[in-house]
Amino acid sequence: MPELPEVEVVRRGLAEHVVGGVIESVTVKHPRSVRRHLPGGDDLAAQLAGLRVESARRRGKFLWLTFDDPDLALVVHLGMSGQMLVRSADAPVEKHAHIVATLSSGVQLRFVDQRTFGGWALNPLVEVDGTSVPESVAHIGRDPLDPRFDADAVVRVVKAKQSEVKRVLLDQTVVSGIGNIYADEALWRARVHGERIAATLTKPALHGLLTEVRAVMSDALRAGGTSFDALYVNVNGQSGYFERALAAYGREDEPCRRCGAPIRREKFMNRSSFSCPRCQPKPRRRAN
Repeated sequence: MPELPEVEVVRRGLAEHVVGGVIESVTVKHPRSVRRHLPGGDDLAAQLAGLRVESARRRGKFLWLTFDDPDLALVVHLGMSGQMLVRSADAPVEKHAHIVATLSSGVQLRFVDQRTFGGWALNPLVEVDGTSVPESVAHIGRDPLDPRFDADAVVRVVKAKQSEVKRVLLDQTVVSGIGNIYADEALWRARVHGERIAATLTKPALHGLLTEVRAVMSDALRAGGTSFDALYVNVNGQSGYFERALAAYGREDEPCRRCGAPIRREKFMNRSSFSCPRCQPKPRRRAN
């Protein structure tokens, strides 16, 4: 699933190619792609027609468009394979293009989703902590690249948690945008094992970890994100190349870039975690 850097790459593409255009028509070709919009595809298409796109916004992994209707947002769920592609109207339509919006600028915004886990939904905008966000995103915490991200406040929340620090990093209500890839990368950079109990880490260590989260996401953003297959692309269909710089994630048995020990792979929350056994020693099990 795309994480913050990948979603931000898509957001920037939409800001460049879609913002300012008027939606002339919308065609919904697969009902699953609008299942989160309960009134259905015809209603979504009717509400979008005639609206001018004012901005492309993001919080963590959540992406939305705003319009000249100040109370409405189009929330885009990329899911596992969702793509927001900008194409000329006469370009061949992709096999899995389940939603096609034609804009006054002569381009089409196509939602392509091979696995149909993602989709579009219209949502009212609400004010949360001085920021306008879609109602469905109101519970999501700010992300580390947000100018108003409060690291001190997040550290206080994390420090109070009696669960594994990686589990806390993945909690989108605490800090948003972090998924499995960048959690592992930040933990490797901070030399912290993901199974360490958050409350046992010092506040300076937690600040250091958040600094590494911000740094690895910024590095990934400059590389266009991480693409492990052809399903994550930007609005022009291009893949990111941060995979080449990964130090932990996906590198089982390869040498640690810091100390040379083979990277280990462990099960965690029904997924895989990657870490260095020398740089990130596992915590001792607590006595019952």
